[in-house]
Amino acid sequence: MRWMTLFGEITLRRKEIKRLKASIKGGNHFAFLYYDINDLEHSSQVSLPKVSVVMPLKGFGEHNLHNWRSQITSLYGGALEFLFVVESTDDPAYHFVKRLLNDFEDEVDAKIVVAGLSTTCSQKIHNQLVGVEQIHKDSKYVLFLDDDVRLHPGSIGALTAEMEKNPDIFIQTGYPLDLPSGSLGSYCIYEYHMPCSMGFATGGKTFFLWGGCMMMHSDDFRTDRHGVVSELRYGGYSDDMTLAAIAGAHKRLITSPPVAVFPHPLASDLNFGRYWNYLRKQTFVLESYTTRVNQIMNRALFFTHCYLSWGFIAPYCMSAIHVAAALTSYYARSAFPLTGLFLAASLAICTIIQLFSMWNLTRIEVHLCNLLSPEAPPLSLASYNWYMVFTAMLVDNFLYPICAFRSHFSQYINWSGIRYYLKDGKISKIERSKGKGPKFTDLGGKNLYGKKGGTPDNYSLLRSLSRSYVQWRQPKKYDL
Repeated sequence: MRWMTLFGEITLRRKEIKRLKASIKGGNHFAFLYYDINDLEHSSQVSLPKVSVVMPLKGFGEHNLHNWRSQITSLYGGALEFLFVVESTDDPAYHFVKRLLNDFEDEVDAKIVVAGLSTTCSQKIHNQLVGVEQIHKDSKYVLFLDDDVRLHPGSIGALTAEMEKNPDIFIQTGYPLDLPSGSLGSYCIYEYHMPCSMGFATGGKTFFLWGGCMMMHSDDFRTDRHGVVSELRYGGYSDDMTLAAIAGAHKRLITSPPVAVFPHPLASDLNFGRYWNYLRKQTFVLESYTTRVNQIMNRALFFTHCYLSWGFIAPYCMSAIHVAAALTSYYARSAFPLTGLFLAASLAICTIIQLFSMWNLTRIEVHLCNLLSPEAPPLSLASYNWYMVFTAMLVDNFLYPICAFRSHFSQYINWSGIRYYLKDGKISKIERSKGKGPKFTDLGGKNLYGKKGGTPDNYSLLRSLSRSYVQWRQPKKYDL
């Protein structure tokens, strides 16, 4: 029934596309920023709240510069500050970010924060919390972004508008649109993420949270509301799972607006080994928990996912046996009941329907992303290989239960060269490989220990537009 659930997401994204097109047809060519062109008036822009964007970094990969530029060249009209948080100045990301910010000097409010080593939580969470401590006192919202998120020009404005509209929102989130690089590993990741995206396509309330994009109230961190800081800092492994558990325990609202879908290019050299380690990380988060109720829910999700994954594989195994038996009977010129072939044919039809649904959903999301980023090179479905998608469906669902049980019995994971051990759902021990572990991250293929310098490639067209916009809306340092 997975294809039926995909239909709901397709309907939601299509409505948003129609709304965008209707606004453009009505003469608003800035609909990718605001549906109501009057919201672009200076009087509306200057009243927008200050937003602090915190980006925990680790390593440097082929897509990072493009992603960072899409983030700091946002066309949000209110006050913005960007905090790039690294573990140390030895991180390759530090020197690339430094060069990027030098080039945008006096145009954006951005700085690099050196967080140091984590001792009680994951390095990503440590970087996030140190970043939050450094945000401006007048900042109303904090937006956490992963460095593999490629923002649209109006993304921050859209997220902020929803927060202003409904103050009861605890967290706003989004979801990535994977752009496979051609390897089987990249297609397995695309196939893994695509069904999960259904939980984010509600157009409003959701129970799911993606750590790559989370907007929250800054005061929730200043006051440690619901224990968000203490739960993350003391034993937290996964930022999104921990915060989702807190939201569930305190009955707080998580929402995901329809426009919060972001292009996520995968590394061109993403091999199967890196896919396996990524899948290990995804199953390992179910071993972490904050409360007894959260542990029970994670365990239920663990067994449900394992059951559904092998339940998905079983019909293909049975169909293969039926087809093999039918071929054997045919060549032996013996009678064979057609029931098995009928079941195999039914499975083939269901497979075609599911692949078509995934193709249609991807097509809709690609179209939406193109409308939301009109200045960027258009995304295309031409690069997707649907035979590889089908193969990835079988591989991913076959491996998931194996990977999940390995994570359960091992109780440790290697994440970006750091090994984390869990005990009672919390991080109990951290080991660092000191350069002897993997040299690249899983999805982005980021170099963790490589050379520190580099020459940024050409800037996108958005830079000139954003440069003009920033100069228009913000006074320079020397203005009185």
